[in-house]
Amino acid sequence: MAIRGHYTHHAKKSTFHYSSCSTYLFFISLLCLASLFLVFSLFKSSVSPHNHQSLQFKHSDSSETPTLVEPCDYSDGMWIYDPDLRSAPYDHTCKEIFKGWNCIASNKSNGWDIIKWRWKPKGCDLPRFDPIRFLEWFRNKSIGAGFVGDSLNRNMFVSLFCTLKRASSEVKKWRPAGADRGFTFLQYNLTIAYHRTNLLARYGRWSADANGGALETLGYKEGFRVDVDIPDGTWTEAPSFHDILIFNTGHWWWAPSKFDPAKSPMLFFENGLPLIPPIPPHVGLDLVLKHMILFVERRMRPGGIKFFRTQSPRHFEGGDWDQGGSCQHLQPLLSQQVEELFSLKNNGTNVETRLVNQHLYKALKSSDFHILEITRMSEFRADAHPSTAGGKKHDDCMHWCLPGITDTWNDLFIMHLNNINFQN
Repeated sequence: MAIRGHYTHHAKKSTFHYSSCSTYLFFISLLCLASLFLVFSLFKSSVSPHNHQSLQFKHSDSSETPTLVEPCDYSDGMWIYDPDLRSAPYDHTCKEIFKGWNCIASNKSNGWDIIKWRWKPKGCDLPRFDPIRFLEWFRNKSIGAGFVGDSLNRNMFVSLFCTLKRASSEVKKWRPAGADRGFTFLQYNLTIAYHRTNLLARYGRWSADANGGALETLGYKEGFRVDVDIPDGTWTEAPSFHDILIFNTGHWWWAPSKFDPAKSPMLFFENGLPLIPPIPPHVGLDLVLKHMILFVERRMRPGGIKFFRTQSPRHFEGGDWDQGGSCQHLQPLLSQQVEELFSLKNNGTNVETRLVNQHLYKALKSSDFHILEITRMSEFRADAHPSTAGGKKHDDCMHWCLPGITDTWNDLFIMHLNNINFQN
């Protein structure tokens, strides 16, 4: 009996021990699954197109495969002056640089200093992109990147072209899919193009009809008709042609010198009919963004990547461009100066910068566009505009010197492309 009793007691202990181990292993498994789910959720959050934070990664010397390093918010950082900084990714002899943007050739006093400032995000680095690696990446793709927007997107397009041309000079110039200008790098079969459009939507002069109409009844005699649901013809074929699109709009929406609210207002149409009562430009912008985003999402080629660049800041002080405004800074602004110039509370000359971004973020929130956030880093760079060297009767405090800050925009653009490839 003692032996049997001992055996029974031992069996009960074994059963209890086995049950405890099973329960323990079960909870460990649940904990592991929960941990994996949490990591995956954080991963998705860190690479969301609406989150400024992005994955940082590097390429090893022996492999083209990217290696994850850490999440990084590239929009949060500072400009650091480096007198020993290596030369720009191209020089001022690139023929595609618009004369008014060529600050070195125009002998702007700080033309050479502009390129010695580099953007340093907090806690990580934004390396200069490698043009050879970029071209290799797109080798044998018959199409490439399309920039769609106003002259500030041309500023960025020219920067990318000049950087790539320095690495591969055999190019064919043409105008693909209605583009204003474009180039194919023949050795790599890669095409980049710029599609000029000021409002994204189609617009043109409008005059009152002698037979009358809804707008005529309200007293309108002339203005600009903006069809909020019809894209500008310069880029309608771009989504089905390009693998990558980079959009922008904004500068023309707050431009009383272009669309005088009294003499030549923006008059918005939808489905071919005027919107009555007439709506103000900022409401028109919301409608245009809604329709254009839907148009692109319907027409974009399978696997295509869509970016929307945030607003490029102007730096007019003492008045707007046609009121004697200027930008005479020779160094980047301090944080306090940035807030004085761009704060919505101050409602200053350059207030449209952050206003436009509010509309962009609202419109893009539920889309699958990736946001290219360049505003914050650019707000500091009042020193990097052509200013009086732009060759105009007024200071150019809107466009950027080349080489210059748009080179950094392209570094950020390529970094985001790499991150997207890493996810895929």
